[in-house]
Amino acid sequence: MSSQSAAAIVRAVGGPGNIESLTHCATRLRFQLRDNSGIDQGTVEGIDGVLGAVSQAGNRYQVIIGGAVQTTYNDIMALPEMSNVGQPSDAEVKAAARAGGPRGKTAWLDSLFEYLSDSFRPILGALLGASLFITFMSLMATLDVIPSWNAPGVTLEPSWAFVNLCWQCVFVFLPLMIAYNASKKLDADPWVGFAIMAVLMLPGYTALGENATEHTIFGFSIKTIDIFGIPLTINDYSSQVFPPLLMAAVLGPLYKLLKKLISENVQLIFVPFFAMLIMIPLTAFIIGPIGVYVGAGLGDILKSINDFSPFIFAIVIPLAYPFMVPLGLHWPINAIMLINIQTLGYDFIQGPMGAWNFACFGATAGVMVLAMRERDTQMRQTATGALAAGLLGGISEPSLYGIHLRFKRIYPRMLVGCFIGGLIIGIGGGVTTNAFVFTSLLTIPAFDPLLLYGIAVAAAFFVAMALVIVSGYRTPEQQAEFEAARDAGLERPGAIPIDDSAEGVEAAATAASTLPPTGGGVAAAGVAGAGAAVATAAAPSGDAATATQGAVTQIGAPLEGTVVPLSDVPDPVFAKGTMGGGAAILPSGDTVYAPANAMVVAAQPTGHAFGLVLDGGIELLIHVGIDTVQMKGDGFDVKVKAGQKVEAGTPLVTFDRAKIEAAGYSIITPVVIMNTKKFASVQQIGSGPVSVGTPIIGVEAKAT
Repeated sequence: MSSQSAAAIVRAVGGPGNIESLTHCATRLRFQLRDNSGIDQGTVEGIDGVLGAVSQAGNRYQVIIGGAVQTTYNDIMALPEMSNVGQPSDAEVKAAARAGGPRGKTAWLDSLFEYLSDSFRPILGALLGASLFITFMSLMATLDVIPSWNAPGVTLEPSWAFVNLCWQCVFVFLPLMIAYNASKKLDADPWVGFAIMAVLMLPGYTALGENATEHTIFGFSIKTIDIFGIPLTINDYSSQVFPPLLMAAVLGPLYKLLKKLISENVQLIFVPFFAMLIMIPLTAFIIGPIGVYVGAGLGDILKSINDFSPFIFAIVIPLAYPFMVPLGLHWPINAIMLINIQTLGYDFIQGPMGAWNFACFGATAGVMVLAMRERDTQMRQTATGALAAGLLGGISEPSLYGIHLRFKRIYPRMLVGCFIGGLIIGIGGGVTTNAFVFTSLLTIPAFDPLLLYGIAVAAAFFVAMALVIVSGYRTPEQQAEFEAARDAGLERPGAIPIDDSAEGVEAAATAASTLPPTGGGVAAAGVAGAGAAVATAAAPSGDAATATQGAVTQIGAPLEGTVVPLSDVPDPVFAKGTMGGGAAILPSGDTVYAPANAMVVAAQPTGHAFGLVLDGGIELLIHVGIDTVQMKGDGFDVKVKAGQKVEAGTPLVTFDRAKIEAAGYSIITPVVIMNTKKFASVQQIGSGPVSVGTPIIGVEAKAT
C-alpha cells in the first residue's frame, strides 16, 4: 500500500484529530476514534488496498487490510500528521473491548479471550513461516526424498537435519514467546516473564530428571526429584502453551502489587528481583506442572470424543468453527492442537478445521466470480485480496470480516461446504497432521492421508463456491439496489450495501455478534443499505412535485406534517449532515409518497427507509422515523419494491404512527439528498406545516 493510501485512510476516518489511538492485529487496523458516526463506509472501502471495514461500539473502527497490515500500519504512523497519535493504554484497550464485546457483556469472559488472543496473535507470522517449513519436509518425505522426518528414531543427514531446525526453533521455544506476550499483556515486564519460563527450558533443568523418580498420578507418568526436601516435577516444556499462560496470569497481579509496595527509586532493581524470586520456584513447583496437566486433560477430552466417533467429530468441528472464529473461541482450541502434537505426536483437529477454512475460501471465490461477472470493481478487489490471504496463508479474517458477516446469504451456503468437507473426512476415518500448520493450499502435504484431506477440502471449497455463484450473496433487495446503481453509472460503482439491519445480524447467528452497529440510530436503522446504493440516474421529467427554476430544483414534501431542520433529528449522523443536506418532517399523516417521478433503488422490507433517484440525478433518501428498523416491519405497509419506476404521488409506504410512538421510537422523518456534494448547494426552503408536494428542499446545480 502506498503512502497516499495510508493518508487516505486517515482522512476517511476523520483525520488525526479524530484518532485517539491506532493498533493492528494480523489482518486489521484497529482505530479508537473520538466519533465514528460520520465515517462514510464506501469511501473507506474504496481506498486501494482496503478489503473492508467494520464499525464497532465504543467509537472503535476496524479497517481490514490482510497480510500487508503491518506495512500499512507503519505507513500511517510515519505520516507527519500522526506524530501525536499513539497506542492505547492497556486500560483503554480493555474498556473498549468490554464495550459490547463479541463474547457478550461478561467482562471477565471478554478479558479472558482477549488475553488468549493477544498472547498468540503477535507470533502468528512465525507460526505461519514454520508451518511452511513443516509442509516442505512432509512433501519431501511423501516423495521419498528423505525418510519420515518426524518418526521416532529417525536420523536425518546433516543437511536435512538443518532444514528441520528451521521450524523447531519456533515450536520448541513457543513457551518463551507466549510468556513474553502474555506478560506484556498484563502490564508486567515481558522480559521477566520470558526469564521465568526460560528456567524451565534450560538444559540444566532437564538434566535434573536424570536422577528423578517416576510416579503415576491420575494416569499421568511423572518424574520428581527432591529440591530442599520438596518434590519437583520434571517436565519437557517444549511447545507447551498453558504453563506460560498461567505463569503470566499470576505474574501480572504480582508485578502491580510489588510496584505498590516498593519505592519508585528502587523499583527498577527490586521489582524484577522479587518477581523472579517468587515466580521461578512457584512456576517450577506448581504452575508449570498444573499447566501441563490442564493441557493434557483438555486434549484427552477432545481425543475421547474423537475416539468415540471420528465421524461425528469430523462434522461438528467444521460446522462449529464459522461461529467460534468471530467470537475468539478458537484460540483455546489452537493451544490444544499444539498440546496434541507435543504429547501424542499428532493432531486430529486441524484436518476437520481445514474443511471450514476451505469452505470459507470457496464462498469468497464465489463472491469474486459474481463480482467479476457483475462488474463490481470494489467487491472484486476485496474478494481477490481475501482469497489470496486464505489460499496462500490460511487466514480467514479478511474473508470473514470483509465479506461473509456483511451478507446474510453467505453463511448458510458456506455451512453446506463445511458439512460436505467434514462428512468426507468422517467417512474416511479422520485426518491427522504431525505439526501445527495453517490450513492453506501450501500446507496440504502436511496432512495424512493426503488424498482424503485433499478431496475433502476441495469438496468444501467448490460446494460453497458453487452455491454462492448459483444463488448469489445479496438479498433480492440488495441486488436490485446494486444493479440500479451500476446501470445508472454510480460514481462509486463498487459501492455495496451493508446488511447491518436487525435481520442481517440475526441471520449470522452467534457469529454475527461481531458485526457491530455503524453509529447512532442510523446504523441500527440500516441506512447504509438504504442509502449507499442510491444511484445517479435521470427519471422522466414533468414532475408535479418538482419545479426547475433556472439551475435550482425544488423537492416537494413526501408526506404531510411540519418541516423542521435536520439538526432537530435525534441522530448525530442525520443532524450533522453526514448523510447529506435536506430537511426533516414531523408527520401528521400516515403515508409517504414519491415526491417526483423516480426510480426506487432501495425499498427496505421493514418499510423504514426508501432510496429514490429523481430527475437530474438527485439521490433522495426518505427515512421514516429513527431506529424504526427495530420494529421489523410491524406497523408498516410497503407499497413498492426496489427497481420499480414510480410517478409523483405514488404511495411508497403507510405506517401506524401510534404504534411507532408507543414502541418508543421517534417518528421524525429525515428527507436527505445523498449526493449533496455533486451540487452547488442543498438548502431547506420550506418550514412549518406542509402538505404533500409543498417544496421543502432546493437543490442548486453546479455551473457547467
